[in-house]
Amino acid sequence: MTTYRIAEAAELLGVSDDTLRRWVDSGRVAATRPDGPAVIAGADLAGLAETLVDEPDRERTRASAVSARNRLVGIVTRVRKDTVMAQVDLVCGPYRLVSLMSAEAADELGLERGVRAIASVKSTNVVVERPT
Repeated sequence: MTTYRIAEAAELLGVSDDTLRRWVDSGRVAATRPDGPAVIAGADLAGLAETLVDEPDRERTRASAVSARNRLVGIVTRVRKDTVMAQVDLVCGPYRLVSLMSAEAADELGLERGVRAIASVKSTNVVVERPT
């Protein structure tokens, strides 16, 4: 059986260690102490993760807080989608950026012409996210 220590589980969920400990203390997810630090069963953690997907007040994930060398705020000028992929064009100041992502991701972000978005450029990847 796969188990995760509190810190590992918190990182996977994108929450702080303290938040996960509060959830354990409140009974939201079970943890055991077999021979040392508390651990959470992988199946229990997956169940908790599924409940977090649609929570509107969920903490910002560490992934969204990761520093990128170039984060450019701009406006979406065009979104072209097929059944699988989307091409998102942004204008960020004097720059035009193009990002390719899944159509599902573009839909989840609510990307459409005129929407404000942030392009995170790192190496050859452009990550697009909506500001909060």
